Amino acid sequence: QVQLVESGGGLVQAGDSLRLSCAASGRTFNDYSVAWFRQASGKERTFVAGINWSSGRTGYADSVKGRFTISRDNAENTVNLQMNSLEPEDTAVYTCAAERSTFIHQITRPYDYWGQGTQVTVSS
Repeated sequence: QVQLVESGGGLVQAGDSLRLSCAASGRTFNDYSVAWFRQASGKERTFVAGINWSSGRTGYADSVKGRFTISRDNAENTVNLQMNSLEPEDTAVYTCAAERSTFIHQITRPYDYWGQGTQVTVSS
């Protein structure tokens, strides 16, 4: 069983940066792909970014390319999402998810483990 815990959300102004972290307990992320999804109020949950732990290969939604960077920290067993140049449209609950796969799926169904989510609010 993998438990995921997110941290790093908060209230910022447009143009600011935030760094989210997803920590795993119960096992390491080896053999897993880990992704960040977000859900704005009244909208569906959508893919933001993902990383395959073993290869380091990453994938991003078009809306965040060039602004967000996903990375892994082997020592801390965490996946981080560095979010720069934040926009009000980035306001959402951000949740990390893990799947034992080499693929980085951009849909929610394949992911087996989910965190509780962390709120990111960007004011204009």
